[in-house]
Amino acid sequence: MDEYVLKNGKKLRRGLTTGTCAAAAASAAAWDLLTGGERKEVTLRLPDGQNVSLPVRKLPCAFGTEYAVTKDSGDDPDVTNGTEIRARAEFRQDNPENGFREEEYPGVQLLGGEGVGTVTKKGLEQKVGMPAINRIPRRMILSAVWEALQNSDREEEICITVSVPDGEALARRTFNPMLGVEGGISILGTTGIIEPMSEKAIVDTIALQIRQKKEEGQPLLVLVPGNYGRRYATRELGLPVSAVVLCSNYVGESLDLAVASGFERILLVGNLGKLIKVAAGIMNTHSRISDARWEIMAAHAGLHGADAPMLRQIRECATTDAMLELLTEWELRDKVMEGLLRSIGQHMEKRTGDDVLCGAVVFSEQYGCLGQTPEAGEILGWQKEQRRGQEW
Repeated sequence: MDEYVLKNGKKLRRGLTTGTCAAAAASAAAWDLLTGGERKEVTLRLPDGQNVSLPVRKLPCAFGTEYAVTKDSGDDPDVTNGTEIRARAEFRQDNPENGFREEEYPGVQLLGGEGVGTVTKKGLEQKVGMPAINRIPRRMILSAVWEALQNSDREEEICITVSVPDGEALARRTFNPMLGVEGGISILGTTGIIEPMSEKAIVDTIALQIRQKKEEGQPLLVLVPGNYGRRYATRELGLPVSAVVLCSNYVGESLDLAVASGFERILLVGNLGKLIKVAAGIMNTHSRISDARWEIMAAHAGLHGADAPMLRQIRECATTDAMLELLTEWELRDKVMEGLLRSIGQHMEKRTGDDVLCGAVVFSEQYGCLGQTPEAGEILGWQKEQRRGQEW
């Protein structure tokens, strides 16, 4: 595989997923169990057809054989970088309820061991109660072991148990507790390769959370860019924590995913510093992608009478709160916020279509609530009625 990739003009090193590491360890353990030959390196074929070679290390094992791979995430800031992914191979005839089997790979079963999470909520690829080993890594592991079995003269069934010794501690630094995966990390990977600073991984996590909310029967989806938004939505607006999904900077993708999942009521709650960009139709609010805060504020201030010297003062502001301070002094804040909220609502409606009721609530850490779109008022009123009905 190509070891490096260019991102924003920088040469960054690719890494390997937990799924690839688990498959390599499982392959080595199976070959050793079947042939008695210790392995130092394993070559795997990745889902896209590329080959990759990984060093493997044999571990002491009371029964069967066990190998480990140290995960290398390349230049991606992955919390699992450097952790040990293990796989134990043993001959086993029983059929545990929490084991994976596939007709394509007869004679092989897969279990999750220490540090591999267990699914506790619907909406993931696995059923509740099963190990959090995603479909493509499962197939990589089962395929590698089945290949070893086919190339031996043994007929016994092989059971592979994947484990991550520090997985439970690592999982606390991931989205797993929020997603309903308890007790460890997930064994992941769609291509087998980690692209450094992958935006796709973030959006995939958001998509998974949105699907889960729908499967749980949530009638309302609340999107928040970060923890400030989550706190404001639950504490100040009284919205249920169970309806909230962190969308980070990916407002547009999150709205698309919410519509695709069938949500008919969507509320976006966030700080003005993020959501002012949506007023200009900017749906990725990362400062690296766009930072037009003063330009957008100045445009709306100009529509309400701000002259050139005033706009130059807005330009000099480092934060939207500083801009609001000027607008308050000039008695323009309410008018400008009304215009910004109108534009935010229009761009959200354009993104989601006419069949979805979507609104926005905008706040500031310094000034508190700055306003809401009419649709947001309708959604909040509906939510209040729902809550009152449940209390009755």
